[in-house]
Amino acid sequence: MVDIDYNNNPILKMNEIKKEFSGVYALSGITFDLYRGEIHCLVGENGAGKSTLMKVLSGAYRPTSGSIEVEGKSYETLTPNLSKELGINIVYQENDLVASMNVVENIYVGNEKANRFGFVKFKEMLEETQRQIEELGIQMNPLTKIENLSVSDQQFVKILKALSVEPKVLIMDEPTSMFNVEDSAKVLKLTKTISEKGISIIYISHFLNEIQQIADRVTVIRDGAVVNTYQNKTRDIPIATITTDMVGRPVDTFYQKEKQPIGEVLLEVKDLQLKKDSPKISFQVRKGEIVGFAGMVGAGRTEIVRALTGADSKYGGEIRIHGRKVEIRNPRDGIREGFAHITEDRQQLGLMLHNSVLENVTIIGLRDKIKGFFIQIKKFPPYVEKLITDLRVKTPSLWTEAVYLSGGNQQKVVLAKWLFIEQEIYIFDEPTRGIDINAKAEFYKQMSKLTKQGKCIIMVSSDMPELISMSDRVLVIRDGGIDGELAGEDITEQNIIKQALGVKKYEK
Repeated sequence: MVDIDYNNNPILKMNEIKKEFSGVYALSGITFDLYRGEIHCLVGENGAGKSTLMKVLSGAYRPTSGSIEVEGKSYETLTPNLSKELGINIVYQENDLVASMNVVENIYVGNEKANRFGFVKFKEMLEETQRQIEELGIQMNPLTKIENLSVSDQQFVKILKALSVEPKVLIMDEPTSMFNVEDSAKVLKLTKTISEKGISIIYISHFLNEIQQIADRVTVIRDGAVVNTYQNKTRDIPIATITTDMVGRPVDTFYQKEKQPIGEVLLEVKDLQLKKDSPKISFQVRKGEIVGFAGMVGAGRTEIVRALTGADSKYGGEIRIHGRKVEIRNPRDGIREGFAHITEDRQQLGLMLHNSVLENVTIIGLRDKIKGFFIQIKKFPPYVEKLITDLRVKTPSLWTEAVYLSGGNQQKVVLAKWLFIEQEIYIFDEPTRGIDINAKAEFYKQMSKLTKQGKCIIMVSSDMPELISMSDRVLVIRDGGIDGELAGEDITEQNIIKQALGVKKYEK
């Protein structure tokens, strides 16, 4: 643990920062400081103002009022270039990597190492990247293109890119949101190593157990204002204390799917093959049932559901809905046959970020709701208002662009889009990744509501408590196929992990 001198001047201080959007204050006078070598964790609900505050610090947003001090020098505002010159770098939740470029090129794009004649020293960049990869303890070829990497590996590249410029202050915005337990542990270890080198870290996460493990201090913000700041020297700050501050009341962090009768088979998949040499996949999902898909990252969970909905092609097999064989060749076919697909990548695949909330919610189902050739979307808000209210989406208006919403509220808009067209088969792929505990509860309530209506749900999740509490059955995916099924009291974390790793059920 780093011995932080809180009697010295902070390396960074944000003084009474306010930020207004269209007459609404996202930040209403936040004061926040950071000391050399400190891991200062910032927590709050989605929409509380965490990301907005960090965008002010990185120069992406100009504050309405307030000032920022960096190593004793005061600034009314920062620009992206000035922020980097001062040694402030950020790993955003958003994917800012270039898919067609490899790992090395992404890390050094715009900051290439060159000799005195201007020629890029690619070998040196490659060697430095390889060294960083080895220090992180991950398996990755630095010459691999980003488009060929998993979501979690792409997140590792973003962290490597931020570290490559040797920052004084590193902002990590939900760095483990895409990771399994093993990979998350690697990031936490790396975070501690970085701080021990004297780099100051602002760490944003909804995983409060992570916060408890690594935070030197924890600041809780709610509705754009600081609620409390806690010391965490002994790494034992009560999680219940943090959650109460986050939402303004005690919160039950564990949600259990409401028990109800399971109906007839709604979806039947028989001998589905993704490729010629892939395992054959067969399973059923009944009305009112939630079937969880468990497995390690890269096991093939997402690939299976994408093939079901037509997002990816498949080699062979049958899909039956209500006993009727259906042909699904593309996403349009999937929608027509009653599939709703809440993807794991909400920003790239789930939303049109620069379109309004209203446009995003209605983009698929507008034509079905209004008869006639001409559609005037401005006349349509009443259909959407109730959905937005029910899901508790925090947005200034229905006409606010989705890009300006927090990650959790963006995810709620994705769900609203599919609830709007009232499908029968809902696929939730990592539905609560990167959202706060209150928003998670809203998702779980909506999922229970859907099953009460006789819908069926496939839920892909790396969140063990989520799988255990919400699933009627769990199918464990391994090497692209179904390796086993768990139900009832057999749905335990130990059994899921054993099955996912290929350990026999009764093996000690």
